[in-house]
Amino acid sequence: MGKIGRGWDMTKMSLRVIRKDKEILVFPVISGIMTILILASFIGGMFLTGGLSTAEDPASNWIFYVFFAVFYFVSFFITIFFNACMIGCATIRMNGGDPTVRDGLRIASQNIGRILLWALVAATVGLIIRAIQERVGFIGKLIMGFVGIAWTIVTYFVVPVLIYEQLGPWGAVKRSASILKNTWGEALVGNLGMGIIFALAAIPGVLLMFLGVYGVIAWGVAIGVAIIVIGIVYLVAIAVISTAAEAVLVAALYRFATTGKVSEEFQGFSFQQPFVK
Repeated sequence: MGKIGRGWDMTKMSLRVIRKDKEILVFPVISGIMTILILASFIGGMFLTGGLSTAEDPASNWIFYVFFAVFYFVSFFITIFFNACMIGCATIRMNGGDPTVRDGLRIASQNIGRILLWALVAATVGLIIRAIQERVGFIGKLIMGFVGIAWTIVTYFVVPVLIYEQLGPWGAVKRSASILKNTWGEALVGNLGMGIIFALAAIPGVLLMFLGVYGVIAWGVAIGVAIIVIGIVYLVAIAVISTAAEAVLVAALYRFATTGKVSEEFQGFSFQQPFVK
C-alpha cells in the first residue's frame, strides 16, 4: 500500500477512534473554555492596570508586552497539555485498550515538566516571528509567514515525542523532523483528507449563519438570532471534532512511524514498514 492509501486509511481510522471514544472530545472543549477564560483574564487585567488605554502604542507600554507574553505562554501550554491528553487516549485505543478522560489527564500530567518547557519554547518562537513581522515590509512578512509554516511542519510530532520518548524541547524538534521525513506522504494525505472532510462538514453551519442573517430581516430578530445560534453551535461542534481527530491522526502517524503498525484495535489498519530509529 502506497503513502496515499495509508494516509487516507489513517484519516478514516482517526474518525473511527473519535466515534468509539467520544470522551476524547472532552479535551478540546476544556481547552477552549480555559483559553477563553485566560483571554478574559488578560483583557480584564489590561483594563484594570490601564494597559488597554495605551495598547495602541505598545512600544511605550511594557505592561502590554508582559500581559501579552504571559497570555501567549499560558494559551500555548493549555493547547499542548490537552493535545497530549488526546494523543495519549488515542494511543491507548490503538494499542487495544479502552481509554478514559482520567487516562489522558494522567499521561499529560506525568509529562507536565516537558510540556511546560515546550510551551515556553513554542511561545517564544511564536513571539519572535510575530515581532519580526511587525517590523518588516510586505516581503519580510511573507518570508516570516513561510518560516512560521515551516516551524509548524517541523514540530508536527513534538508532542508524542515529548510524552513517549521523553526528550527535551530541542531534542524533540530534531526527532519530530526525523519522523516527518519518513512519513511526509502519509501526513500530507492525512491532513489534506481531514481538512476536506471537515471543510465540507462545516458548510451547513455557514449556510445557517447566512440564513440567520436573512431571517433577522425576513422573519424577525428572534427567529434570525435563533438560527444564527444554531449555526454557531454546529460550527463549534465541528471545530471540537476536527481538533480531536487531528490529534488522533498525529498519534496514528507517530505510532506507524515508530513501530510500523497503526492499530491493534481496528482490523485492516495494520500497515508494516521498517522501524524508524
